[in-house]
Amino acid sequence: MFRPIRFRSVEARNRIMLSPMCQYSGENGLSNDWHFVHLGARAAGGAGWVFTEAVHIEPRGRITPHCLGLWNDEQRDRLARIARYVSDQGAVPGIQLGHAGRKASVGRPWEGSHPLRSDTGGWDDLVSASAVPYASQWQVPEAMNQNQIGESLQALKSATRRAREAGFRALELHGAHGYLIHQFLSPLSNKRTDAYGGSFENRIRFLQESIAVVREEWPGDLPLFLRLSCTDWVDGGWTLDDTVRLATLLRFQGDVDLIDCSSGGNDPRQNIPIHPGYQVPLAQAVRARADIATGAVGLIHSPDLAESIIANGQADLVILGRALLSDPAWPLRAAATLKAENVEWPRQYERSNIF
Repeated sequence: MFRPIRFRSVEARNRIMLSPMCQYSGENGLSNDWHFVHLGARAAGGAGWVFTEAVHIEPRGRITPHCLGLWNDEQRDRLARIARYVSDQGAVPGIQLGHAGRKASVGRPWEGSHPLRSDTGGWDDLVSASAVPYASQWQVPEAMNQNQIGESLQALKSATRRAREAGFRALELHGAHGYLIHQFLSPLSNKRTDAYGGSFENRIRFLQESIAVVREEWPGDLPLFLRLSCTDWVDGGWTLDDTVRLATLLRFQGDVDLIDCSSGGNDPRQNIPIHPGYQVPLAQAVRARADIATGAVGLIHSPDLAESIIANGQADLVILGRALLSDPAWPLRAAATLKAENVEWPRQYERSNIF
């Protein structure tokens, strides 16, 4: 876990990645001191890869009114400050780009995560693959036409350019958790009869076009990760076999370097068997069957569990969320617990005995 790992020209000091986690603390899509401290602390705490939360490519693509965006230069410049500091602490600064689609315009978790309309602080112009709401009482989105798909791809391309200009060294495309790309992938949310619906090849088309426009702006020497929900956990939905088929295709095409293997989020009927490391078998299966690098995520809390995932070849990265939320210095404590050798410690900790 504490051995360096390289993707393209970017080498990280270890195989621990801070998972993109929404903080619901921005205003007008702008990051602030909260985000600076949150991400900077995890970089100083020893993580190898420090990713922002989902940063959205247009205003109506935000999950909540308080989520981050990258549709203007002020947002870019705020994020650039964070990327510089993360890099200064020895971590790789990464950014996740996404669009919430039909799951946009909801309240923050501590406010109930209820759907919002324009008269309650949200917006009414939701879009998706099809005019199918996420659940009852949620807005019915507009099925995107060809022009709207083109506009969304252009917004993604512009956000990618700004991410590059801000100094990020790794980019993750959010194709999971029931957000826009996932809405095109899954037959539960994609009822289209045109070139973007029906067959597997058609349902992955929007993702393929998204990857293509990202690579037009994202340098060839910088890594591109893709977060996928490897299964919908619902009969008739996207499956692990679909993920393996897609990942195999992406490996041959050569634009995506790692699959961040999550699951669920696209249908409230999902039945997820949650326990520590419950999604690790998904990362293991994709890695083995598609021969592509993977990241394992999902209730990975203990150093022993994290180390075993890497040591046993189940994944190439361990992607930590709650563990790093509760303890920014989790990597340093894990290194001490595991008696890891040749660990790169932040200079402020080199002579301390706190671990």
